[in-house]
Amino acid sequence: MSFLKAEWRKLAIANYEVDSSLLAQYLPYGTELDLWNGKCYVSLVGFMFVNTRLLNCRIPFHVNFEEVNLRFYVKRLEQGEWKRGVVFVKEIVPKPALTLVANTIYNENYETLPMRHRWEEAENERLVEYSWRKNSKWQTFSVRASSKATEIEAGSETEFITEHYWGYAKVSETKTNEYEVTHPRWAVYDVLDYELAVDFGEVYGSHFSFLNAQEPASVMLAEGSEITVENKKCINKRLGGKVIAV
Repeated sequence: MSFLKAEWRKLAIANYEVDSSLLAQYLPYGTELDLWNGKCYVSLVGFMFVNTRLLNCRIPFHVNFEEVNLRFYVKRLEQGEWKRGVVFVKEIVPKPALTLVANTIYNENYETLPMRHRWEEAENERLVEYSWRKNSKWQTFSVRASSKATEIEAGSETEFITEHYWGYAKVSETKTNEYEVTHPRWAVYDVLDYELAVDFGEVYGSHFSFLNAQEPASVMLAEGSEITVENKKCINKRLGGKVIAV
């Protein structure tokens, strides 16, 4: 049984090119950075959880909710094949129970903050906006895009960003949690405009404050789909880097 089933919908994604050394302290054991054409990216991602079920059960007041995360991209070589995944610097959600479960079981870095979203659709375009309040100040990421979704082009930057199917969380210098995320290939909307009113230093720490003055390399809007998050496994250096169920 999957640990979590849900839909991830209307994923607004802003990608920033950064120096790879910035992420060294966050890199989990057994993984290495996954680069796009030699470029190291971090992404700000806002989306909606819809129809969420934990161990196939709907938890009252925890079915539909926002999430905004800052993530980067890694890969892990296992039995001659690359597993391509993501690592989360921080994930923001509006429900404290979600934070407790994710931080305790998966060793992620969730934070509970007030959140809201806005979806508007006109004849030829749509608006997707996610906001969260940190220290009494609202942060906002909004995207204006076409109303019609199209397939993701093979070999594109968008494919690189959206086609990572593993999650990795640093437990210690010698242990990493690994879990699989399953979903079909997504469709995307052409982005017409965007607005970012985010204090990265305030939200993610001074380590990322330089992003306040940096324009994203690209901004995307994906429709999303049904997803599953599978039960975690552990990669342990003391066991020769083997992946074991826990």
